[in-house]
Amino acid sequence: MSAPSADPGQQVFHEHRRLLFSVAYRLLGSAADAEDAVQDAWLKWSASDRSQVADPKAYLTRIVSNLALERLRSTRHKRETYVGPWLPEPILTGGDASEAVTDAESVSMAMLVVLETLSPLERAVFVLREVFDFSHAEIAEAVERSEAAVRQAAHRAREHVQARRPRFTVDRSQQRRATERFFTAATGGDVNALMELLSPDVTLWTDGGGKVRQALRPVVGAATVAQWFAAIGTVTYQGVRPTDMKAELAEINGGPGIVFSAPGRVIATLTFDFDTAGRITAIHNVANPDKLRAVVDGTTHDIATR
Repeated sequence: MSAPSADPGQQVFHEHRRLLFSVAYRLLGSAADAEDAVQDAWLKWSASDRSQVADPKAYLTRIVSNLALERLRSTRHKRETYVGPWLPEPILTGGDASEAVTDAESVSMAMLVVLETLSPLERAVFVLREVFDFSHAEIAEAVERSEAAVRQAAHRAREHVQARRPRFTVDRSQQRRATERFFTAATGGDVNALMELLSPDVTLWTDGGGKVRQALRPVVGAATVAQWFAAIGTVTYQGVRPTDMKAELAEINGGPGIVFSAPGRVIATLTFDFDTAGRITAIHNVANPDKLRAVVDGTTHDIATR
C-alpha cells in the first residue's frame, strides 16, 4: 500500500516559506524574530479555513507581514534604548541572491540600517512594494490600510531611503577582491595595506549590545579604523588570544564578509560598504553573541525576492 500523501496545506506553506522568511527578515532585521514570525504564520495558516483562499501567496504574505509589524512595534523601544549602535542580525546567504544585485542590496546590512529609520508601516510598505513588487492594492490588504494611505507611505519611504541609501558598487567581483585584501591585511596586522583599502572618512559601526566590549560610538577615519583592526591580530580580543582566533571569508547578507571565530563559538562578523572606486566606506561589525546565532547555526538563507 502506498504511503499517504502529505497535507496539501503543509505543502503550500513549504512552497512559500522562503518568501515569508525573506519578507519577515527585511521587516525585522532579526533572523530569530523572522523565524518566529514564520512559525506563527504557520500556526495561523494551519488553523485557518483555507477553502476560500484563492491566492495562498498573498494570504500568507499578509499573515507574516502583520505578525512582523506587531513584533516590530513591540521591539522599537528596546532598540531605542540599546547599548551602543544597533545593527541587524547577520545571516549567511547564497543561492540566486549571490548573483542578483537587487536582491543582495535589499538585504545588505547598510540597507537594513536605513530601513530601521522608517516607521513600521513605511518599512512594511517599502519592502513589499520596492523589494517584492506587490501592488499598492495588495499591500493595502496585507497591512490593513487604505490604498491611499499605502501610496502616501510608499512615497515617504521611497524618498527617505533614496536620500540615505548607500551608493553600491555594482561590480561584485571588485567588492570581493577588496574584501579579500582587507582580510589579508587585517589578519596580518598590516596598517599600511588597510589604509590603502579604506576611504578617508570610513566609519566603523560596532554592535556588542552591552554583552561584549565594543566601541559605543562610531569609529571614524581611515587611520583610526586601520589601527583598530590591525590590533586584532596582536591582542587578546573578547578573551581569545590571536593564536586561537580564526577568520574566514563568507557571504553575509548578500555580499562578501568575514566571520571571526574561536573554538566553539563565533566572535563577530564584518560586512562592508564600498564606493565606486572599490574603497571601503563603512564597516559593520556585529559582536553581540545574541545576534550571531544564525551564523553559528550555519544555515544558508536564500533571500531572493521571488
